[in-house]
Amino acid sequence: MSTPASQFPPGVKPFADRQRPKTICMFDVDGTLTPARLKASPTMISHLKALREVCATAFVGGSDLVKQEEQLGIDGINILDLFDYCFAENGLTAYKLGKALTPTSFIKHIGEEEYKKLVNFILHYIADLDIPIKRGTFVEFRNGMINVSPIGRNCAQDERIAFEKYDLEHGIRTKFVEVLREKFAHLNLTYSIGGQISFDVFPVGWDKTYALGRLEGEGFDEMHFFGDKGGNDYEIYEDPRTIGHAVTCPEDTMKLLDELFLH
Repeated sequence: MSTPASQFPPGVKPFADRQRPKTICMFDVDGTLTPARLKASPTMISHLKALREVCATAFVGGSDLVKQEEQLGIDGINILDLFDYCFAENGLTAYKLGKALTPTSFIKHIGEEEYKKLVNFILHYIADLDIPIKRGTFVEFRNGMINVSPIGRNCAQDERIAFEKYDLEHGIRTKFVEVLREKFAHLNLTYSIGGQISFDVFPVGWDKTYALGRLEGEGFDEMHFFGDKGGNDYEIYEDPRTIGHAVTCPEDTMKLLDELFLH
């Protein structure tokens, strides 16, 4: 189903008028559009604006919209105006052409009592965990998931890098996930280790492929995804509906965009 031209904000070219009207490019945020937890460069923003003249664009991030605004909303840019589709929390919070789509709730899905048991267990586990440092915000509630960080999401950038190295050596997150998977098997949850310091917990099927479901019926017959291929990008990268492009940094992303779409 095509999107009528009347739905597009002033100055935004309708899909039908773009060079590739049935193509959409979707992007992970951390490590793809920005360095991990840092801001996008003006050059990246210019690439994204140029790409939007060619095809539809979207970001698909695991974090909530506020964090993505911090990273992509440079120089006063409203990220809802920068992309055609904005998929925060794997698409559970979503916007099309700046307007909110119906959100999905993790707590409503599993129930308040089960949610409380899960969070209490996680906090007890972290309290007993012997790691070099701990900071704050060990469990971050999001609309469609929770994000669990053994070190705490309030850690500084150098502490984040140090924990990633420590975790690779000691398997802190991997062991944590194994315990949760066994203890809460009845909830049918997915545990996705991504980024440097945390992992996401959400119902099966609520990974980044959830965003693809938002695009059904939107008229796209070619969907490209740019991400690191692993962690919480794995499912959408490998999905048969997408053409996956593996990148390790924003420079990789821009190089591919130049080769594939902006030449």
